[in-house]
Amino acid sequence: VQLQAYGGGLAQLGGSLRLSCAVSGSSRFTLNYAIAWFRQVPGKEREGVLCLSGSDEITYYADSMKGQFTGSRDIPGKTMYLQINSLKPEDTAVYYCATDSRFTCIGGPSEYKFWGQGTLVTVSS
Repeated sequence: VQLQAYGGGLAQLGGSLRLSCAVSGSSRFTLNYAIAWFRQVPGKEREGVLCLSGSDEITYYADSMKGQFTGSRDIPGKTMYLQINSLKPEDTAVYYCATDSRFTCIGGPSEYKFWGQGTLVTVSS
């Protein structure tokens, strides 16, 4: 499975940004895998944002992520999106998409085998 995250950049405080994760692979099930988004600030542990299951159910890793982040997938599932609203300075991080070739969402970052390269989001105040 190959993942490529993109769409990051400089964003304004209070604004919105949509990140994309291009998904590809040899399995006919690849486009139905659960995809998770994580973020990491230098010097800190990788933090889970949300996971979108193969049936497009969203699981948030923390209650603090609800309301500000949402995930979606295009048809036929080649791209998964992370919508970020009401951007705050603390949202500045490298954002990664990941999968473990499963249809359901699993645990934390150590559970995921396949990762995109990350895309940097910088929120300016």
